[in-house]
Amino acid sequence: MPYTDQISFTTRCLITACVGVVFALPLRAETHSDAAKPNIVLILADDLGFNQIGAYGDTPIKTPHLDQLARNGIRFTNAYSGNTVCSPSRVSLLTGRDGRLLHDNSNKVQLRDIDVTIAHVLKYAGYDTALFGKYSVGSQMGVTDPLAMGFDTWYGMYSILEGHRQYPQFLWRDGRKIRIAENEGGRKGAYAQELFADKAIDYIAQQHQNPFFVMLNFSSPHAELAAPEEFVAPYRKIFDETPYSGMSTGEPADKYAWYYPEPVDQPRATLAGMVTALDAYIGRIVERLRKQGIADNTLILFTSDNGPHDEGGGDPEFFKAAAPYRGMKRDLFDGGIHVPMIIHWPARIRTGRVDDTPWAFADVLPTFAELAGVSLTAVPRVQTNGISIDRRLSDSPQPIGERMLYWEFGKQAGDPNSGIVGEVFQAAREGRWKAVRYGLDQPTQIYDLESDPGERMDLSNQRPDLHQKFQELFETYAR
Repeated sequence: MPYTDQISFTTRCLITACVGVVFALPLRAETHSDAAKPNIVLILADDLGFNQIGAYGDTPIKTPHLDQLARNGIRFTNAYSGNTVCSPSRVSLLTGRDGRLLHDNSNKVQLRDIDVTIAHVLKYAGYDTALFGKYSVGSQMGVTDPLAMGFDTWYGMYSILEGHRQYPQFLWRDGRKIRIAENEGGRKGAYAQELFADKAIDYIAQQHQNPFFVMLNFSSPHAELAAPEEFVAPYRKIFDETPYSGMSTGEPADKYAWYYPEPVDQPRATLAGMVTALDAYIGRIVERLRKQGIADNTLILFTSDNGPHDEGGGDPEFFKAAAPYRGMKRDLFDGGIHVPMIIHWPARIRTGRVDDTPWAFADVLPTFAELAGVSLTAVPRVQTNGISIDRRLSDSPQPIGERMLYWEFGKQAGDPNSGIVGEVFQAAREGRWKAVRYGLDQPTQIYDLESDPGERMDLSNQRPDLHQKFQELFETYAR
């Protein structure tokens, strides 16, 4: 076995079996019957901006299936990711913790063996659990890989660097590395996002005795920029294009070219095609749920791990990808963390609506726990500072009180946009008020998001009371 340097296959199976027993203990709320528990499909895009799907604005990118989910479900307009970069955002999502509780807020953070994930929690409610696509937050096979972190099965990319390739030469299936022969020798025959969707569809098509939780983590539209021609072709000749040269000239096209060396002749058309491809694959998943007769009581949550990127020829300014917000990936202005969030659940959401409730990735775990009937007080080692928004998920939503949301981004070596290694950015939101501090020795800025969603007018001098409140918060949690 290729990974037996760390642990033997036999030992690993025993560990996985023991973990499965522990997390299958029947700690369920009496008010929820198995028949009433929804299937859950959590779909995560990679570096998709708030304004890059039709339901959220004026993008030229076509996303008819997501737009339909939004029309028939809840389109949240004040939803936030867990961080402005991949790994801490995903750890926040999986564990229900924001930057105040994460042990590391840089992009090198990984899950620890003591962490409890959404998949672990849903095992308490008798769910079958599966992960497809990008993982990137487990550092040791048999200890923090998906099987060890609550998933019954997984297929996809394990490390963060694997997620940089749209036509990978290998993927992972349940801890085993498998060849993708169609992509060997420079060929591009198997598109990663389609492979992930196909495996998810195959899983949904199986006969399940239990409700299921599917986590589908696309690694797109994150660079590298590439997609099947059928999705790129409709956008060719639409946009003015500047080719991205990568490393083809012998000199890097930009600071990311070492990660993305291949040239792209029409990067704008390609990125648009990548998003439309994701939309098409999501449409196929919805259709499979309908064919299985389980669409009504399946909750679909679609979102993105952070704001849009400018890597490998990406051009977020051209697409107004984060509009109307300021910034992009690696920023803690809203452009880096304010993400699309759509929930579709016909059994409880019969009339589509727009919801402006502020909430974030840390709230997903407690929300899923509540709708599955799991009391988190009965789950050993679970640690979350999120809250359940289950009360919003109906046609008669109940209010959620104002509370403090918090983000922290620690820059680290190895990130081309890292700046000063060890530099810490912080942001917080309470109600309409947002605070941002770009460095521990930098001033705290205050913004009124209701009147100034683009965070252009710093009100720290006009509101010293808010400035002091947020400053004290930042000093408390700064690391």
